[in-house]
Amino acid sequence: MSPHPLGIIAGTGFYDLDALDDAQHETVHTAFGTTAVTRGSWHGQSVVFVTRHGSGHEVPPHRVNYRAIVRALDELGVHDVVAINVTGGIDPDLEAGEIVCIDDFLDLTRRRESTFHDGDGPAGVVHTDMTTAYDPVLRRELLDAASAIGQPLVDGGTYVCFDGPRFESPAEIRLAALAGGTVAGMTGVPEVTLAAEAGLRYAALSLVVNPAAGVRPGEPITMDEINAVLTSAAPKVLAVVDELVHTRSVFRVVDGDEVGA
Repeated sequence: MSPHPLGIIAGTGFYDLDALDDAQHETVHTAFGTTAVTRGSWHGQSVVFVTRHGSGHEVPPHRVNYRAIVRALDELGVHDVVAINVTGGIDPDLEAGEIVCIDDFLDLTRRRESTFHDGDGPAGVVHTDMTTAYDPVLRRELLDAASAIGQPLVDGGTYVCFDGPRFESPAEIRLAALAGGTVAGMTGVPEVTLAAEAGLRYAALSLVVNPAAGVRPGEPITMDEINAVLTSAAPKVLAVVDELVHTRSVFRVVDGDEVGA
């Protein structure tokens, strides 16, 4: 297995990980604030789990301290991060319950602390390449894990991030579609960009829980609809992650290379 803990970040509908053995809750203090984490073992693999909105979903997406979350994972020795997002489908062909393995993003947020490099640190101004912000190797591991258990994943898609907590307007979704957006969410950015700045390998699974606003005219977005899809589809997402962790318990993963156990 990897000598480093695997980081897992999740949001709406994913407030704990029942699969973790010896789970311990703690607060990690960083230069960017504090974050609550759960540490434990999954198939013998050390895991650090963070639920973005808190265990009671008390933190709205625009107030999540993404910098504290990513820095805490980095300081706890995490090298690889699997993110789980709940999203609306911009692509009209996506059905509720489908899972997209994201490979690009579009940032339409306006009021978030989005970088570790404010220009006043020892590194000064830093420009980080985002060409492969979603790590190709870790994405491949997720796709292979899904294939191994027969769970379909959409291979590739663009995550369009809005501030929230309101849902998007039909016009905003039309704009995102023109830009090549696949799914709409509220938490994927700056999480992915901060992970890239921190040098972490990051990959994301987006669970589609509803068509985005205006994609299917006349269909309102309701929390009842979203919660119903979460209840039925969240186990599919966790099954993919379970297989990923199980595979890592058989093969040690060191800096992206598999080494036989």
